[in-house]
Amino acid sequence: MPDSNITKHALAVSLKELMTVVPFSKIRVGDICEKCNMNRKSFYYHFKDKYDLVNWIYYTEFIAVAKKREYCNIWELLLDICGYFYDNKSFYSKILKIEGQNSFSDYFQELLAPVTAEYIKDLFNDTETNSFYVNFFVDGFISAIKRWISDSNAVTSDEFVRLIHSCVYGAAKAPDEFPTDHKK
Repeated sequence: MPDSNITKHALAVSLKELMTVVPFSKIRVGDICEKCNMNRKSFYYHFKDKYDLVNWIYYTEFIAVAKKREYCNIWELLLDICGYFYDNKSFYSKILKIEGQNSFSDYFQELLAPVTAEYIKDLFNDTETNSFYVNFFVDGFISAIKRWISDSNAVTSDEFVRLIHSCVYGAAKAPDEFPTDHKK
């Protein structure tokens, strides 16, 4: 492992350890550095801020691994994503609650959107509103993950993805009863 990755990994471990006892909002870059005996200059050499560190953690622990796999369909990918979140529930249940600029939720959404677009491009005939469909599925998936991963009695990742699958395909089988003459 190159020195750069050793440093980044040490900072990541420090952040994860701190988050077991301190809320993310209360953790300062100085706290992360102090925990692993580094200076702030080292931190800022590698990361813009603590949010950037969180994104790096996800990228190196999940994305880099997932890129090496070939997924036959989106359900296999969702099983892997949810399995990763479930295995790291303590960390991500806290991280996914953070909203706003630079949040992991925004980063996760940016990663999911193009993947979702690729998988659903042939499902809908209306390419003009494709971005609506992508946003709908991504927003729904992220909201469902946040609720699921925060539940102290969360079902397993396999069961969670099975339930999502049931929702999507159950809704697709529902009779088309959209009103054609709706008045405001």
